[in-house]
Amino acid sequence: MKIYKIFFSLFLFFCLSQESFANISSKNAYQFSFNGIDGKKIDLSDYRGKLILVVNTASKCGFTPQYKGLQSLYEKYKSRGLVIIGVPSNDFGNQEFGELQQVKDFVHKEFHVTFLLTQVSKIKGENAHPFYLWANNEAGFFASPKWNFHKYLIDKNGNFITWFSSATDPQSKEVIAAIEKNL
Repeated sequence: MKIYKIFFSLFLFFCLSQESFANISSKNAYQFSFNGIDGKKIDLSDYRGKLILVVNTASKCGFTPQYKGLQSLYEKYKSRGLVIIGVPSNDFGNQEFGELQQVKDFVHKEFHVTFLLTQVSKIKGENAHPFYLWANNEAGFFASPKWNFHKYLIDKNGNFITWFSSATDPQSKEVIAAIEKNL
């Protein structure tokens, strides 16, 4: 009897999860917003007609030097319509500062970041930010973030285009080609 309850519970969880994901995937990225690191709302619908690169970040990660490459990308392509949004997260190795001001001070002092940053957000699991639930569903399980500095590219109409792993440098030919193709 106990095994039956476990299987039934798993079945219900799977069905409800699939229904939730179906509702999320029927829309595009413009339905989402983030709380900015400065307290202002970052509404993705404000960036209609622009290419959006969303990157989960962490200040104390081995990939943290990618901030430099992200800033270079932003400086090179912002006039052509590229928006970069860094989403600090503690989901992988607890590698983000505990205070928002620490995050802000660090990225500005060390990397001179001028692209958008959000408040520290969950990007994995049931309590992930809704954007990440949507993007993970669009990209598929194997394309969901496995570590910090995972990148999602959203087209000018708010649709998911592609993803890049944490190990993919923002200055790589793959990232640059995808940006140039979609600008």
